[in-house]
Amino acid sequence: MVGTNLNVLLVGSGGREHALAWALSASPLLGKLYCAPGNAGIAEAAECVPIPATDLDRLVAFAREKKIDFAVIGPETPLVMGLWDRFERAGIRALGPSMAGAVLEGSKGFVKDLCAEYDIPTARYGRFNEAAVAIAFAETLGLPVVIKADGLAAGKGVIIAETRAEADRAIASMFEGQFGEAGAEVVIEEFLGGEEASFFVLTDGEHVLPLAGAQDHKRAFDGDRGPNTGGMGAYSPAPVLTPGVAEKTMEKIVKPTIAAMRARGTPYMGVLYAGLMIRDGEPKLIEYNCRFGDPECQVLMLRLKSDLLTALLAARDGQLANLDLRWRDEAALTVVMAARGYPGMYEKGSVIGDLSKAQGIEGVQVFHAGTERHGGKLVATGGRVLNVTALGKSVAEAQTRAYKAVDLIDWPGGFCRRDIGWRGIEREKHNP
Repeated sequence: MVGTNLNVLLVGSGGREHALAWALSASPLLGKLYCAPGNAGIAEAAECVPIPATDLDRLVAFAREKKIDFAVIGPETPLVMGLWDRFERAGIRALGPSMAGAVLEGSKGFVKDLCAEYDIPTARYGRFNEAAVAIAFAETLGLPVVIKADGLAAGKGVIIAETRAEADRAIASMFEGQFGEAGAEVVIEEFLGGEEASFFVLTDGEHVLPLAGAQDHKRAFDGDRGPNTGGMGAYSPAPVLTPGVAEKTMEKIVKPTIAAMRARGTPYMGVLYAGLMIRDGEPKLIEYNCRFGDPECQVLMLRLKSDLLTALLAARDGQLANLDLRWRDEAALTVVMAARGYPGMYEKGSVIGDLSKAQGIEGVQVFHAGTERHGGKLVATGGRVLNVTALGKSVAEAQTRAYKAVDLIDWPGGFCRRDIGWRGIEREKHNP
């Protein structure tokens, strides 16, 4: 039974969590919304409590104390650590996956082996725990070649090496501890050409409900140049995800994965995010994430017309077969404003002004990713700091609105890409 006046705890502090808080706060089922630890933007939609997302003991104790009816876990790290399992053992319903299910993000090697076993289309690969053998295998794949830390590395554990020397250095640095324990094992993959897209589903462990697709922009600078980041912007829908490509993704990639996890005795429940490479209408799996993407979540939440809390509860309670979701026809686009220097070294504490001007533009919502309030001033506390998000009749209109809002924000310490959505806009020009 769903019930109303539900006390909900949202775990996390980024732009994804602000978007989730914004959507959850509109639910007719909601009683009280808490967020741990939250940020300055989330504080406008929820009561923030200063408990880190990785402090599992305190999160469970808080949930018991406040009689939380449902917990939504935003980031991957607490899921991989087993926070869902801890909540459920304490009698608190939560959106998963379990620790056993979260291995789909926690180990890239596990996913590659699963693909091989169940004939899920993906890149050729090898798994290694010794540099010399890994380097020898990389030489057999041609260039460029993809080097991945097996474990969680905050979206930065992937290096696309253009030369042999670069590949050798990347492999050596991972085994030398560049990404800590995440790089104790390394996955070497062939490079897949094509266009990337993000495909999201909700699953209750048996039924799978596709959500809207999106396209992320991983590189730091315009023209897809510079280092990989956690994501510098996104838009939805992604025209490359045609109905045909979406159907192939469901039938060849997502459904076999959910069936495989169930057959292994570790059913997967919650949000599953498939990172795809699409070429000539054929999708291949790059990797899985066990939660909403960031910044893709921001554009999905702006487009979602149905009640988010109802949908997440249906996934937890095995009721997805009875659920249908409605989406806005408009496009949504988000521009990440990051601290200068990101994804490398960056300064914290710079002051941000004039957000209210940006929010005054029609169709615009600014989500906070790394902010705090100090003495009445809004200051940047992270690498990715704001997500300036807009709706529009087209990707081009959403982009125009988002950048108009960006230009009203007074933050000399920040930067952003100026070409978010360029692929979608090119398609709109050729297919008006």
